[in-house]
Order: sequence, then C-alpha cells, then structure tokens
Amino acid sequence: MNQPHVPAQPVFPITSFDAQRIEEAFALMGPKWTTWSVMTLAQEDRPLRIREIAAKLPFVSEQVLGLRLAAMHTGGLVTRTDTRHGAPYRLSALGESLTHVHRTLADWSRIYLAPDATAEAERVEDAVRRLRPRHSTALIQVLADGGPMRFGHIAEGIGRADAFTRQRLLRLQADGLVTRTGPQHGAPYMLTDAGQALGPVYATVEHWSAPLATRRAPAPPAPVATAQRTHSGAPLGADGTRTAAALRRSAAVPTSLFSHAPQPQSVSASVTVHSAPGRSR
Repeated sequence: MNQPHVPAQPVFPITSFDAQRIEEAFALMGPKWTTWSVMTLAQEDRPLRIREIAAKLPFVSEQVLGLRLAAMHTGGLVTRTDTRHGAPYRLSALGESLTHVHRTLADWSRIYLAPDATAEAERVEDAVRRLRPRHSTALIQVLADGGPMRFGHIAEGIGRADAFTRQRLLRLQADGLVTRTGPQHGAPYMLTDAGQALGPVYATVEHWSAPLATRRAPAPPAPVATAQRTHSGAPLGADGTRTAAALRRSAAVPTSLFSHAPQPQSVSASVTVHSAPGRSR
C-alpha cells in the first residue's frame, strides 16, 4: 500500500510549547462556523454584512452566523466598520493571520488523518475539534516526553483525576492522536503518528496567539522613581532601578504577527454550496 508523501518538517519539540496559550487559541478559533466565516471574509476581502455572509454559506442560518460573528468580534477576530446595527464585518489583523494557521492545520489533517477531498474549512474545523478539548495539549505533551506510559503515570503527569484522564484518553484515541501498545489490560499509551507530528501545528498556533497573550497580560506597575522612599524610610537603590527598567522593557512587546503575512489561499472550493459540510455536521 502506498504511503502518503510526508514533507520534511522543522523540528519543534512538542514539550516546548505553552499548553495554556495553545488551548486558549484553539478555544477562540474552534467554535463551529468560525473557520467558514473567516475564510469567507478572507475570500471576499471586503466588509460584509451578516446576510451577505449567509448568502455565501447557505447551510448556516443568519441567526447562527450573527451569534458567531458577535463572538468573533468580542474575541478580536473581526471588526465592524461602525457601531450602527447591521454594520458590516471585516477581518481584523488577528483574523487575517489565521490563514497561515488554517493552512498548517489542513496540511497536518491531510497527511495524517484524512487524505480525501474534504472541503478546506471543514477539514480545519475537524482538526481543531480534535485538538481543542481542555488539557488535551498537556496530555499529549506528557506522552511526547515520557511515552509509552501507563494510565496512572499519565494521570499523575497532567495532575488530573483518574476519571478525567480516562475520559480524555478515550477521546484522543477516538480522534486518532493516541493509541495503546497492545490489546491487553493495562497496556501503556503512546502517541500515534498524527500525535507525534503536532510540533509544527503547536508552533504555528502559539506564534499566532502572541497578541492574545499580550492583550490579556496585566499591565505592569508604574516604575517607581529612585527618589521615592520605602516604608523603612530608605531610598530605592540600584536593584529597584534595574527592576523599573526591566518593567519598561517588558511593556515594549510587539503586538503584530506575520508582518509579511502569506496571501490567503483560494477558498473557492471551501465556501460554496458545492463544498457544504456533510449532514452529520
């Protein structure tokens, strides 16, 4: 049987990423119809009203799209041209940079999960559905670092109760990311080829999520002047000066990604009636 060609990928150790940041990013891009909406707005490259987006996605009601776009607006993926009711939506810079994330997810899915001719938006949403459940990233990292592992060691590694760990392992097995080394009771768990290949996916998602981390981080305290005295009455010394300087440097974090973002892929096959998702969706 011919195996699909797997292109060479840069080495990204799965354990090197921030699991919480990755899961927050998946939570933002993961709700159903988010990918379809982003791809439609990217394809049209102009502000669109809800009814115009619904005309491009006739398998989704205007009411559902309205709720989804409102959530995307809150999450920073889209903006509105003004505050009037019914004002058009367009992609924000954060939403536009999802194109690269979608391409990476689609490539991973096509190589390791489903080589069939699934619509691009549906493929991406399916990939996110598999990766999005809470603490799945941490569990995959534990197995990447120490697998194959027995159940008890996995539960200890992610710091979760046995019942939760069992449920999450069953879900990851069903989604093709985790398997067992044998059929016998107590056989250790290990990552599948799809699970082991998640390094580039996590790298892309974490990179994309950098503005989210900046936006949600608490503002640093105002630098304290060196002449200000502490409660003990002693002036703030050199250590305090260095701390204040460090805080000023930490505030200067870039808020944009992909300054030379790749052009959106053609999604004409993804957001048309002919590529509508299956009835099971």
